[in-house]
Amino acid sequence: MRSGHEVMLGTRDPDATLARTEPDRFGGPPFRAWNEQVPDAKLGTFSEAAAHGEVVINATAGDGSMDALGLAGAEHLDGKILMDVANPLDFSTQPVTLFAANDDSLAERIQRAFPGARVVKTLNTMTASVMVNPGGLAGGDHHVFVSGDDPGARAEVAGFLREWFGWKNVIDLGDLTSARGAEMILPLWLRIMTGRGSPMFNFKVVTEENAAG
Repeated sequence: MRSGHEVMLGTRDPDATLARTEPDRFGGPPFRAWNEQVPDAKLGTFSEAAAHGEVVINATAGDGSMDALGLAGAEHLDGKILMDVANPLDFSTQPVTLFAANDDSLAERIQRAFPGARVVKTLNTMTASVMVNPGGLAGGDHHVFVSGDDPGARAEVAGFLREWFGWKNVIDLGDLTSARGAEMILPLWLRIMTGRGSPMFNFKVVTEENAAG
């Protein structure tokens, strides 16, 4: 992979994923076509991917996260950093709402269900192409947040964001209750995305120190 790390993606049924020929629900190429361009990325079950990774990233749909992580197995998550980029979006209502908000968050639910994991909420306030290439938008002059109960894990994830993807501006929000605010950005994000007709934007926190820039 570009960062020099070995990566395995997890799915419920690897054979079915490889057999797909239609675009995904976002219009992206089927996995096999994408994998031909990124041949170093391996594919396995959720359990195999979680066992493989020194760091685990939950990039599943929010309403499927608990099931997917259950299939991954608590024994494969214990002691590992679990970067949670999912959102608790409830598409059964319009406008879309959140199934966890105000006094709870998806990240906190994950931490309660898997107490041995070191859960860090991050990268959930932007589209995937901005996550991995922040410099492609405004030269990277925008912000990403991290939340987690383990200060060491938050610091490590902040380092990953800078090293792997080139993030310049990482804001540590503190313990995992702060993930509530990060997740509740999503209704606003969705409205902006709908109004603009494009997901290519992100948020910047302007302070006295950076206002001049």
